[in-house]
Amino acid sequence: MYKVGIIGYGVMGKTRNTAITEIKRGKVIAISEPNIGADFEGIPNVSHEEIINHPELDVIIVCTPNFLNKDLTIRALNAGKHVFCEKPPAFTGADIEEIKIAEANSGKILMYGFNHRHHDSVLHMKRLIDSNEYGKVLWLRGRYGKSVTADYFNQWRAKKELAGGGILMDQGIHMLDLFLFLSGDFDIVKAEVSNLYWHMDVEDNAFVILKESATGKVASLHSTMSQWRHLFSLEIFLEKGYMVLNGLITSTMSYGEETLSVAKNRSTAPAATWQDEVITKYVNNNSWRYEMDHFFDAIDKNQPVTIGNSDDALKLMRIIDKVYEQKDF
Repeated sequence: MYKVGIIGYGVMGKTRNTAITEIKRGKVIAISEPNIGADFEGIPNVSHEEIINHPELDVIIVCTPNFLNKDLTIRALNAGKHVFCEKPPAFTGADIEEIKIAEANSGKILMYGFNHRHHDSVLHMKRLIDSNEYGKVLWLRGRYGKSVTADYFNQWRAKKELAGGGILMDQGIHMLDLFLFLSGDFDIVKAEVSNLYWHMDVEDNAFVILKESATGKVASLHSTMSQWRHLFSLEIFLEKGYMVLNGLITSTMSYGEETLSVAKNRSTAPAATWQDEVITKYVNNNSWRYEMDHFFDAIDKNQPVTIGNSDDALKLMRIIDKVYEQKDF
């Protein structure tokens, strides 16, 4: 059983600890969180430095505000620890290139917490797409929005130097990652990034169009914090059908039920007759356990991470680089 240290013991740190406990493959023996006392439920609370240099730890999980992710990941890898880091992996693609050097030199496992990839609904979509039963992906559309309260101004997420960006870095990054996971890479990026309502130094809306020039495949994303309600919607249209995922299971269920609709198009163009739509409602969120199992499997077998590795992170952050290059505020 691996001995684990968690840097950042807020909601995500506790969520990771719960998943590790449930799958019985590790034990958290130290945490580092400035906002609680000397220990938490019997787990010693020490400094970041003590976690990184802890002689007994095999694994370090990074669940900190965004601006700390890159530095802590590199330091933990250099200290000979396996590392699991929450999103965003860093602020830029160049940051990821630095991290990859530390990863290669360490010989340790590095995985990033793009948790949405591990939802049962998304994994089912991935299997169907990879089977080629529905033909190639033609286009994708993703909407990911939420409402924020007035105290958002006082949170670290509202400060560019701490968050790296606004709603795109917070939520939209997940949808972009799903585009890459489910359909492959894109080489053309067009975007409009605005702060029309909240007037902060980070964006409150991002409209992104992606295209793969070789195939013509297109994806569109709208990530927003002026939605005034929580919303998650991912639509994928293929040559022989479609997949529509609405809602996402979370602890508060604020995004509604997680419902996947899949159908085949058995008609001849230009007619459009949709038959045999299959609707599946997901009631359990197994993603946290799946994700930790994938991480520990890679360590056990000394094999590369296949879902959420540093190559995935680099592709994603290069797209985000291109989006932010086009913002005009």
